[in-house]
Amino acid sequence: MLNLTNIGRIFYGIAIAGLGLLTIYYKDFPYMLIPLKHSWIPGLVSIAYIFGALLVMAGISIVFGKWAWQVSLVLGAMLMLIFFFYYIPYQLMVSTEYMHYGDWENAAKELALGSGAFIVAGCFPGKNEKLVRIGSILYAAAIFSFGLDHFVYGKEAADYVPSWIPNHIFWIYFAGIPLIGSGLSIILKIWVRTIATLLGIMIFIWFLILHIPYTIASSLNDGGGEATSAFLALGYSGIAFVIAGGVGKKKT
Repeated sequence: MLNLTNIGRIFYGIAIAGLGLLTIYYKDFPYMLIPLKHSWIPGLVSIAYIFGALLVMAGISIVFGKWAWQVSLVLGAMLMLIFFFYYIPYQLMVSTEYMHYGDWENAAKELALGSGAFIVAGCFPGKNEKLVRIGSILYAAAIFSFGLDHFVYGKEAADYVPSWIPNHIFWIYFAGIPLIGSGLSIILKIWVRTIATLLGIMIFIWFLILHIPYTIASSLNDGGGEATSAFLALGYSGIAFVIAGGVGKKKT
């Protein structure tokens, strides 16, 4: 029977492979990967094919555990380099909305995905647990910021709640509380396994009842935005499960 660590690793690997397939399908990068419009990049289509194929192979490697910790480290390093040396300079020096909290949302998504790769690498015994701890803190910081988003932009996000669920604003705010609490719990190392398990379950439920229906409804005609968000949610859920399973511990 699969434990939480393996389930989380598989979820994360599927998410990475899915983002790779979207990159190939749309011949462009997912919306959260690079903050600029991509049409200026010479040979964009060829680069997208190569990058997408690498993401697919990385995802498959992580799912099946073949060279997975090496691949996860390289993937994490690449995503974190984009975050620190592309997103942050862009937000501070290029974006005219750098003081606008919501303008950092995609940067937080990149941070969560990149730090998650380090966490996944730590699910293999004998690896660098300090690096995993740093990854967990960065992931928790991103989750905390997502929770704040629910309060800062609750009214704008209310329409994302399915129509069959009443009191949209209430549920937006209500969902923000566990995100903030989970982020703090992981950072402060308080009831980490229990809280991370509940966080993974909550995000996975959102993946099922929110992201999958919206992705189906979009019919991939939105440039892959909804599908990208769905894979991100699956990946974030997987990261939480890896943390809950006890990274760096011997598998049973």
